[in-house]
Amino acid sequence: MSFVVLAMVGCSSNNKADSGSAGGETIKFASDASYAPMEYMDTDTIKGFDIDFIKAVMEEAGIGYTVTNTGWDTMLTSVKQGTEYQAGLSSVSITDERKETYDYSIPYFESTNMIMVKEGSDIKSALDLKGKRVAVQAATTADELMSGIMGVDNAKLKRFDSNAVALMELNKGGADAVVADIAIVNEYIKNNPKEKLTGIIDKENFGSEYYGILYPKGSEWKAKLDPAIKKIIENGKYAEIYKTWFGKDPDTQTLLNAE
Repeated sequence: MSFVVLAMVGCSSNNKADSGSAGGETIKFASDASYAPMEYMDTDTIKGFDIDFIKAVMEEAGIGYTVTNTGWDTMLTSVKQGTEYQAGLSSVSITDERKETYDYSIPYFESTNMIMVKEGSDIKSALDLKGKRVAVQAATTADELMSGIMGVDNAKLKRFDSNAVALMELNKGGADAVVADIAIVNEYIKNNPKEKLTGIIDKENFGSEYYGILYPKGSEWKAKLDPAIKKIIENGKYAEIYKTWFGKDPDTQTLLNAE
């Protein structure tokens, strides 16, 4: 079952199938709302940094929109086809491989992958994960990174449909570590103090990556939304949203330079 969060220029409403704007344009975003604090379900409403970010972008652009929780694989497939959904908004890392199939917006978020383990683990870096049981979400950059380190057919590299299930695999003892985006790992650790978890940053093996809005190849929406993304980064609205969710100021200059 999927849920919709809707925002219109000047107002917002939940649980509706469409929205409008003065010009009558509407774009439908697909998302995998299992990436707290980036996007997640709160009862029947999608919330998160990405949701507040896109609201600001669409208000700046003056275009109506919807965001629907479809799941990761459905999002990738449907956006590629470009029929039911015209864009994907789900902490999607910009990669050269994906660029062969999709177009992206300019970068709107800097991230990196992070290792999560139980306190007292002997794992200190990504290379320590060789020979360990590692849980990742399938078809993500974490999957790609760990396939390179462990081998794509390694039976100990455990792929799941969502980060939520991968995180649970560690908690129930089925994995020695989880690799996922830093925002997701930090949020999970913060919200589950009784689990005694710790996060490990490995800049040598996990470099910076950037999120972008995902479009079908040749989409007209990139040209319409890129100026609005740049505008809210430059005018301080982006920093306001970022600080609300992460408690600190973003490096907006690095973000703008990443274009």
